[in-house]
Amino acid sequence: MFGLKKKSFRKSAVGVIPSLHHEHSSYKWWVLANIMIGTFMAVLDATIVDVSLAKIMATFGIGVDTVKWVATAYLLVFAIMLPTSGWIADHFGYKRTYATALTLFTLGSLLCSLSWNESALIFFRIIQGAGAGLMMPVGMAIVMREFPAEKRGIALGFWTIAAAASVSLGPTLGGYLIDNFAWHSIFDVNVPVGIIGIFATLVIQREYKTSTSRSFDTVGFISMSIFLSALLIALSDGNADWNTGGWTSPFIISCFAISLLAFVVFMIYELNIRHPLIDLSLLKNFNFAMANVVLFIFGMGMFGSTFLLPLYLQNALGYTAFQAGSLFLPIGFLQATMSPISGNLADKVNPKIPATIGIILLALSLFVNHFLSLFSETSSIMISLYLRGLGMGWIFTPLSTIALSDIPRERMAQASGLYNILRQIGGSFGVAIMGTLLTNRTTFHSTMYGQAVNQYSPVAKNILIGLSRFSMQAVGGTSAVSAMRANALVIYNISQQAFVSAVDDDFFIAALITVLCLLPILFLRYKKKKGPGPKITAME
Repeated sequence: MFGLKKKSFRKSAVGVIPSLHHEHSSYKWWVLANIMIGTFMAVLDATIVDVSLAKIMATFGIGVDTVKWVATAYLLVFAIMLPTSGWIADHFGYKRTYATALTLFTLGSLLCSLSWNESALIFFRIIQGAGAGLMMPVGMAIVMREFPAEKRGIALGFWTIAAAASVSLGPTLGGYLIDNFAWHSIFDVNVPVGIIGIFATLVIQREYKTSTSRSFDTVGFISMSIFLSALLIALSDGNADWNTGGWTSPFIISCFAISLLAFVVFMIYELNIRHPLIDLSLLKNFNFAMANVVLFIFGMGMFGSTFLLPLYLQNALGYTAFQAGSLFLPIGFLQATMSPISGNLADKVNPKIPATIGIILLALSLFVNHFLSLFSETSSIMISLYLRGLGMGWIFTPLSTIALSDIPRERMAQASGLYNILRQIGGSFGVAIMGTLLTNRTTFHSTMYGQAVNQYSPVAKNILIGLSRFSMQAVGGTSAVSAMRANALVIYNISQQAFVSAVDDDFFIAALITVLCLLPILFLRYKKKKGPGPKITAME
């Protein structure tokens, strides 16, 4: 029925279950489908939360400074766990690690849905991010191990479909659930899908374990965690409402100092230990190093800007969560359509070509959003989202193909972990920086617009008189109360305009950051090897 000649059986934690025969030609495709379940969930939870931030802010009575940690905590812990995936997979086995990560992610989702305040939600997001941080690189390593070099481009293309689908369905599904149920439901949907994914992993995958085992780099893990956490806290809270001292406050300076010290310890230790947490020698491969630079810059611009658009749609234009989420639906479909095409193209031609096209399209989509206003039409917003979907479909697969083509199979887990960590670190920094800039620029524009309003001018007086009369006709009340309402409406309009102007500034900065990706892409090198079927490999 499934095109499999035979099945084998093995014992597992749930008893004796059927296992697909790993020597069959279709086995690798079953593994790919299994990995795509976890990939879909991990990326889904990074996107589905974006449309819920406005509702969470209203539910818990918090501002942007706090709610951004719901997204940032997930991305940060995701990044911290990525480099540990290689050691854990090599030590305990790839199948066992992947199943455990999926279980941890599913449990974290359940706990997030039970959160009673913002602190609990952020803490449980950390558990969720830990599972996702283990799951993504191990899944990619499994796919890269099972597929031969000449098929890796198309395999990564289909693997990217899972991420693309979650980009589309995440905001749309999240918006529907929030509008019709509660924000808790966006985490509940992960639980049944996670259970299915765990069972599929136990049934389908064979266990793979390296013959050698190395000691865990505890010092490297702790120093890296402190370095990233302290730096991110400093970048996020430099201008937070509670931090009256600003960037020069003792707390922020201490965070920067602790981050610098931890970074020095991390670099010294990693360069002198026999089995480092992050194998920095992988960066000796020129293409791998340049691809990581691209991903870090890309993560800052992309994740940071994705954090902004749902807030703009709901807070400035008055969209419901479902209306805001549904606008993202074409992105994933376009990315899913283009990813296999670009993957197949990357196996045959210079992968710099599709990657460059993708970066240009993505930067253009962010620049278009620089012109958003309080009166932007849906059609103009969709143009930027169409460009984003096409751009993302052209970027990931070619870049992954050239970055990992010369990495030995036994080092694939380490390479894929390092390959993904910089994108996630860039993303967490992007959300933190964009959130901070949004707060700063909103304050700046509020001040400028407020100073520009002269309440004694004839124009201002006429507007206030008109608003006051409208208020009396609409809801009644005395002239004094109507005058207060008129003033409140003017102040509200100023604050809304200041917020939109701040969003525009952030998108412009995100576009500039994304354009910087073109520089390292230009330095990527490749050569086409002779043999049956062209393929792209990196030059040493």
